[in-house]
Amino acid sequence: MFLPRRKSTVVALACCIAFSLWYLNYFRPRIGLLLPSTQQQVGSHQIAFGQGSSAPNAQAQASTNGHDGKASDTPPILNAETKPSLEVVQSPERYPVQSLIRLPTGLPANVPKIQYSFGTETQEEKAEREERLAAVKDSFVHSWKGYKKYAWQQDELAPIRGGYATTFGGWGATLVDSLDTLWMMGLKEDFEAAVEAIKEIDFSKTKLEVLNVFETTIRYLGGFLGAYDLSGGKYPILLDKAKEVGDFLYGAFDTPNRLPVTRWDWEAAKKGVEQEAHDSTLIAEIGSLTLEFTRLAQLTKDHKYFDAVQRISDVLEQQQNKTTLPGLWPVIMDAKREKFTDVGYTLGGMADSTYEYLPKQHMLLGGSTQQYQKMYEATLPPIMKHIFFRAMNPENEEILVSGSVRVNENAGAIVPDFKGQHLGCFTGGMVAIGAKIFDRPADVKIARQLVAGCIWAYDHTQTGIMPEIFQMVPCKDKQCKWDEDWWLRSVGIRTDKIEEGFEGMTMVEKGRRVAENQRLPQGFSSIPDRRYILRPEAIESVFVLYRITGEKKYQDAAWRMFSAIEQHTRTGIANAAINDVTMTSSPKDDRMESFWMAETLKYFYAIFADPSLLSLDDYVL
Repeated sequence: MFLPRRKSTVVALACCIAFSLWYLNYFRPRIGLLLPSTQQQVGSHQIAFGQGSSAPNAQAQASTNGHDGKASDTPPILNAETKPSLEVVQSPERYPVQSLIRLPTGLPANVPKIQYSFGTETQEEKAEREERLAAVKDSFVHSWKGYKKYAWQQDELAPIRGGYATTFGGWGATLVDSLDTLWMMGLKEDFEAAVEAIKEIDFSKTKLEVLNVFETTIRYLGGFLGAYDLSGGKYPILLDKAKEVGDFLYGAFDTPNRLPVTRWDWEAAKKGVEQEAHDSTLIAEIGSLTLEFTRLAQLTKDHKYFDAVQRISDVLEQQQNKTTLPGLWPVIMDAKREKFTDVGYTLGGMADSTYEYLPKQHMLLGGSTQQYQKMYEATLPPIMKHIFFRAMNPENEEILVSGSVRVNENAGAIVPDFKGQHLGCFTGGMVAIGAKIFDRPADVKIARQLVAGCIWAYDHTQTGIMPEIFQMVPCKDKQCKWDEDWWLRSVGIRTDKIEEGFEGMTMVEKGRRVAENQRLPQGFSSIPDRRYILRPEAIESVFVLYRITGEKKYQDAAWRMFSAIEQHTRTGIANAAINDVTMTSSPKDDRMESFWMAETLKYFYAIFADPSLLSLDDYVL
């Protein structure tokens, strides 16, 4: 999804939410936002969106159906004989808003330009860049053709057998999510065919009993808004559908404290059953609705959408310094009582986009309120101290990895877990953008090291692709020189049982055997989740660093990443997730989440495109 950014001369903003699953159960997908510039006051930006993956249980229960793996000459069509209507899911509000929080008004503050001033490239540089650009577009077209043939108007393509899966309501998640990428790549005929198809979507009908509000927001609301803005408002149906989804989801906020039910029994709600926010809510699911609802409010001039999400932000701000690790929010929130008692903290799955949205919401509102800057800057000291860690590696590169911690209140201790996630790779781009818009120049170095850590994790597996979850060894001193025995000892310690044949071994010897048996590249102490599910977070941050610094090394890293992904994930139909990045012939998983075309390929394309395309001074990612 992409959102417009505001300055004194308002520019557009694009935003990408980090999203994933914890082994397909706890990480959530991320979205990307994109908005064109305007000269109007706050509340009138334009936007274009894209998105991410799935969350615990709610909508990740994929039903594979449709073609039973068989090809057809024409795409499957959804049954939509009647005009979409949401009357069946709307009922009088039990808890109407008494005092509406309106969009900020007045002139926006000056948000600095952040994109590097690129010079003229040589003919050789242009030829190389355009060759790479064409390869990325070819990959997108390959996947899009597969989707059209086997899964048209369905949520996800099954890229191996050629069927489809219903994972996000059955409303065509990939179709909606890919709209802005189609437009960006100049595939106008396909874009217009997709716009015609979305007219048939009826959001009042779904087989899902419980709706994941976050997933629906990022894939559908974000998809419509992003495409509407990126296409210059030429297709009013896109905004109509966005409002349709927004009005539907607004029902989830009809609770005593106006905080949403994030796993929403919408059928019970339409029957008038009383509902309240849950006492165990993932912070990412409640804290990552801000951009889409704010943009919808700006476009429709209906302040109720902004009111809905601003109430969440106000609670986050009020509680920020009252958590067990002041400055940060734990993974679980008691939304019913508006408090935090959990002790687990991360910028990875289940929390990621709550943090990512802070600087982006500041930009979307044109700096007209300092709330989001204050919240963002309050997170940085504990993040730098407890979450980011420098990882030891054979090349002695200065790399940072975003980990996690737990607070042991009884012992008064903060216990680190030196575990990296592909989802956590959004942090490099977030810190780089925050450094520029909030005048924090020293943070650019931190951003570089975070991105370097993600590139390192790609470059050092057998496939050249980063795993979903991995662990590394933190530096034992400031010099952080590679110590193979120290690494092997850490590998051995992480093996919590003595396997047959390990008797009598030293910890170093045990570590060497484990590293060999588990195909651990030097530097990785364990890889709990070896999958790659076509995620965008790493390339997103590589793209941002390239556009901010102008350094070609980021384009070269992106090309290595793309080449490896294309080599190992491409199928005869599209691209598929793989199960083990440490195997050069890894088995594939028959899934292609919508973020592959909506985000991953979008950022690969943008990094090789002319820098004027999706300029960071016109869009925020």
